[in-house]
Amino acid sequence: MTTENECRFCSPSSDRLMIEGELGFVAWDRHPANPGHFLVIPKRHCADYFDITDEERAELWALVDAGKKVAEQKHQPDGYNIGINVGHWAGQSIHHLHIHVIPRYQGDVENPKGGVRGVIPERKNY
Repeated sequence: MTTENECRFCSPSSDRLMIEGELGFVAWDRHPANPGHFLVIPKRHCADYFDITDEERAELWALVDAGKKVAEQKHQPDGYNIGINVGHWAGQSIHHLHIHVIPRYQGDVENPKGGVRGVIPERKNY
């Protein structure tokens, strides 16, 4: 498990910082899945979405909206996927909560049906 002293999200790089709030911030993803991919991250070191406070939760979702406005201006995407990995078996590799906001573009995949359900490919199409 990552500790605060080892966590890259506890000391974000200023060149990636988009917006800073009181309890969280928005930063461009270091390895974007698509142009405009950004992360919304609480300032407090906490791995699990289900362990944050109501105040943190409210600010993080407000920051999702604020980050979307920046992404819209810079990238004009056609849609978005929003996701949170909670725990190792859900794919969480950095154990500091972060919300992925991934812009989507017409034609970026052959068939976008199923969206976030694609994390389990054989259950994507229903």
